[in-house]
Amino acid sequence: MNKVVTRLLLVATLLITGSSCSSLRPDLEVPRLAIVQVAMTSADIFNQQFLVKINVQNPNDRELPIKGLDYKLFLEGDSFAEGVSNKPFIVPALGETDFDMTVRTNFVSGIGRLLSRLNGRQQVNYVVEGKLLTDIRFLKKIPFQETGSVNLGIMK
Repeated sequence: MNKVVTRLLLVATLLITGSSCSSLRPDLEVPRLAIVQVAMTSADIFNQQFLVKINVQNPNDRELPIKGLDYKLFLEGDSFAEGVSNKPFIVPALGETDFDMTVRTNFVSGIGRLLSRLNGRQQVNYVVEGKLLTDIRFLKKIPFQETGSVNLGIMK
């Protein structure tokens, strides 16, 4: 009988601890991300490097400390780039910030297909999805998926 009481107490403790931890988890709205600019910064026959400027809007009444971004970027419906950006930044409460991310792709998997689909257009449709990696206790990853269009440019 003593073992049964001990197990019940253990289960009750775990339930109480679990519910108190979940009440500490912040109830945050997902930030909105938009690609502001995609610009080629360097290229050769095998690899291209792009600067992708992203705007992050924070609809929450607390700042969001972001440690990085785990992302997949699709342009014109094709997978263009994916990876992890470990560049930290802070999005102010009820505010927004821009950050730059460097992505690399190769001709076969990225830019070649993209150019064939654009037919001279500068406007490109995108989908960006992934997780914002935060420095928030009990909420280390915030998933997102955003769509839009952006002008494709070449920077020197």
